[in-house]
Amino acid sequence: MPTPQVITRKVYKPALTVGQLYARAYGSTGLMLPLGNVLNLELAHAEDVQKQPDLTRLGGGTYAEVRRVSDVTISAALADLNVVNLARATLSTVAETDAGTAADQPITLYRGGLIPLPHVLLSSVVITKDTAPGTPLAAAGNYEVRPEGIWVYDNAPGVTDGDAAKLSYSFAGQAVLEALTTKAAELQLRFGGLNEADEGKPVVVDIWRASQGVTKSLGLLTGKFGQLDVTGTLMADQTKIGAGISRFYRTTMV
Repeated sequence: MPTPQVITRKVYKPALTVGQLYARAYGSTGLMLPLGNVLNLELAHAEDVQKQPDLTRLGGGTYAEVRRVSDVTISAALADLNVVNLARATLSTVAETDAGTAADQPITLYRGGLIPLPHVLLSSVVITKDTAPGTPLAAAGNYEVRPEGIWVYDNAPGVTDGDAAKLSYSFAGQAVLEALTTKAAELQLRFGGLNEADEGKPVVVDIWRASQGVTKSLGLLTGKFGQLDVTGTLMADQTKIGAGISRFYRTTMV
């Protein structure tokens, strides 16, 4: 195994990394969970540069300079729009509902329109008009079940606009995300990188404390794969102490 001295003397080190990004809530001791396919992950540094001109002689120039990092930001493109990623990227509160049934829900029927419902992916749908209790309305020719609700045909022979009815159905388990209802997350991140340009050797980056802002956009109908473009700021982790110990991020490589 190479000694640390040999590793630090390496010059040839091209980099083209792939790998998994893991996250957990900052300050948590829970499991770090993968975010899925991450198409882009980047840290950016901003500097505050103070310069003092050299006025001691002709010709000018810089007499003294101080550089301080003013900001470190992180940006990522998340390809998996799962519940966790989408909730963090839209500042959502999440409510989970197990699969179940709804019975005798009052509805009003109108031809040529959608009846939106609080559940999706319905099955065993039964509509009974109040004028004919106990006799289900035939689906054929009258309505169809869609993921977003009940679509009543505009020429439905068994429906008159304004008909009062009862609706019963079964529904699948679902998650409901209420957007812009909570604050931005603070996360601890670990990137398990593999350098394809260097025999797949590992490059692991620990980001101790980072905020995650809201996604720049949420594509609903774009004709291409969706992704969440998010940014955040690295903040000092006050639990990291000692000379030469970063409060922001650390890279480990071989």
